[in-house]
Amino acid sequence: MENIKEFIVKHFEKVLIIIILIAALMGTYFIEEKSIVLNFYYLPVVSAGYFLGRRMGALTAIFSIVVVVISTLLFPESFFRGHDVLSRLAQFVSWGGFLILASIAVGTLYERNEQRLRDLKDAYIGVLEILLKYLESTDRYTKGHSVRVSELAMEIAIAMELPRTEVENIRVAGLLHDIGKIEVSGDVLRKAAELSSEERELMDGHTLKGAYLLTSVGSVLKEVVPIVVSHHKYFMIGNEDRGTEMDTVPLGARVIAVADAFDAMTTDRPYRKAMPPWQALDEIVKNAGKQFDPVVVEASKRVIAGKLESV
Repeated sequence: MENIKEFIVKHFEKVLIIIILIAALMGTYFIEEKSIVLNFYYLPVVSAGYFLGRRMGALTAIFSIVVVVISTLLFPESFFRGHDVLSRLAQFVSWGGFLILASIAVGTLYERNEQRLRDLKDAYIGVLEILLKYLESTDRYTKGHSVRVSELAMEIAIAMELPRTEVENIRVAGLLHDIGKIEVSGDVLRKAAELSSEERELMDGHTLKGAYLLTSVGSVLKEVVPIVVSHHKYFMIGNEDRGTEMDTVPLGARVIAVADAFDAMTTDRPYRKAMPPWQALDEIVKNAGKQFDPVVVEASKRVIAGKLESV
């Protein structure tokens, strides 16, 4: 039951379009006035164009036309009863043409809006990348860290066969996961000795500060914010001091957590030297089911092992 619920939530638009299309199909058989029935098909076609783009809108329109043609051939008396054949055919042709045009028009508007949103998102990410460059210039030990985490997290997400939009959100979140450190003192970031409790609190607060910074740019990066907030939370269930229930930690954050930990362990820091990649991977595997999501760890093993073999 949970799997069905998750599927419906994940593919809500497609499920809605299929339901509307089925309703239109049923109307084709049960409603006598076919001119009214034909108008029903505009609903799934316009919905497909609006939610899924021009291609899916056009495919839905073509599918609707094919269904009506097949129904006409199977039940000609139902469609032509009391009407001149030529006038009914002319009605069908004009209806089919307008159906396709409607799908293309709505789908084009959807795609243009999506492109503008992507351009705006890229612009915001570009500005935030400039801030990251500034952050890395104050702490040479984290130079390139965000880029490496972003690339590794994206490869892990692809290995997990996640949807393209989720992979992109994880890539962006990996790039921006430490943006909150821009508000942490450079002296604290570069400190070689153990941090005081006050300094540790400042460091731990960088996730919330980063989320606040990303939220301030509006809704463009809204899907990235929960990942940035949660990327330091533990996967482990049942530990009241450190644990967080799995379903409260976004999957993207669990992916970033593994990539972040691996890069941190394999990079020189003021307080320690980098460890070999195979040793870092072994540490991550040891903490699967506790600090890290076992499913993410399994995918990261394949990605990192492939990288080590190619070296």
